[in-house]
Amino acid sequence: MNIWIKPTGDFMAHRVRFRSLLGAAVVTALGLTILAPPAASARPASPNAVLAWNVHAQTAIFEVARQSPTAGARSFAMVQGAVYDAANAIAGVPYEPYLVAPPARRGDSTPAAVAAAAYRVLLSLFPAQAEALRVRYDETLAGVPDGAAEQRGVGVGEVTAAAMIAERQNDGAFAAATWPVGTAPGQYRLTPPGFVQAGAWFAALKPFAIDPADHRVSGPPALTSAAYARQLNEVKAIGSATSTLRTQDQTEAATWWDDYRQVEWSIKRDLAADHRLSSLETARLLAMADVATADAMISCYAQKRQWSFWRPVDAIPLAGTDGNPATVADPAWAPLRVTAPSPEWPSGHACYTSAIMTALRKFFGRDNLSFSAYSADSGTTRHFDSLSSARNELMEARIWAGVHYRGAVVQGDRLGAAVTRDVLAHEFGRRR
Repeated sequence: MNIWIKPTGDFMAHRVRFRSLLGAAVVTALGLTILAPPAASARPASPNAVLAWNVHAQTAIFEVARQSPTAGARSFAMVQGAVYDAANAIAGVPYEPYLVAPPARRGDSTPAAVAAAAYRVLLSLFPAQAEALRVRYDETLAGVPDGAAEQRGVGVGEVTAAAMIAERQNDGAFAAATWPVGTAPGQYRLTPPGFVQAGAWFAALKPFAIDPADHRVSGPPALTSAAYARQLNEVKAIGSATSTLRTQDQTEAATWWDDYRQVEWSIKRDLAADHRLSSLETARLLAMADVATADAMISCYAQKRQWSFWRPVDAIPLAGTDGNPATVADPAWAPLRVTAPSPEWPSGHACYTSAIMTALRKFFGRDNLSFSAYSADSGTTRHFDSLSSARNELMEARIWAGVHYRGAVVQGDRLGAAVTRDVLAHEFGRRR
């Protein structure tokens, strides 16, 4: 059996180490040899198993496991990275592999490869869901004609899944890390209503593609500055649970964007379906967005840890301690939406959405894409005529929700875009 491993070039040392380990461990165990990739081009496949398994991934990651959007970013990146490598291999490796490119023939089953890649990664992440995942897997294979093409497709998917699982072993996920908590003005403190420590491990998670230390944000304004007073007073006025300044549409937007069943998940799938992307194109789109998002969140959480700034939910009731005569404490103040349990600066949601929209812009080559999505939390559907308009509304919505200052969302948006551009400058491009 043969396998092509992507040249490391100038990529990160952890990726180089992985590929060395792959040659010594996975390759040996599977009886693989290394050779140059065959030349081929992508060909459409129907139905699109990539979209089907992205829905299955959402079910496993969120609907059943209830992972937070941040934790889920790692899981989605793992699934979609393995799926991409599988689809890319069967298409003849027209794009740079993320990790590996197993040998494949033109007639090998892409649906079988996609299903095997996604199934094996999800099973490694959620062994308690083995029965339900097996049902979905068997359903997919039942729709694939029996024979060598199916068997070879399954083999391709299993190799790419094994590579991803090996790459993410001991990557720091769910480590017992905590956020630094202080009591001085401006210092982060645990937020109501739960006052829990959550998600701090993401700041030290092993990156998927680039070094998060290469990307930083400017810190929050000084507590005694006019800039700080403006930002605090803005969120205090329009982000309050009882605000009379916020319009009904702004309230709806704040709720719509805050849905834990992330609207971005369906936006990506709908754009792929609306543009009739092939299985390979869909796999590449989702991998670009999800791998970039994971690295954007790692960088974002590392910056949150560095600045460790207090959230509006604490800063407004304690404004009498900040030394700024332009701020006034309101002990009864509460935000429209619940504040996430992480430091303020920058906004994680802005990092997340900016990364996705930047990846979509890179893939489609234009900003003026039309899309809609429904939120069960708001009970409404919102429509956008461009990626930038969605990014802009998300930034405003986090202020309308009362959970972020304007500077935090601006910095988060910039960080997500910068990390994504860096990731996509190194990954998922056409093979030279």
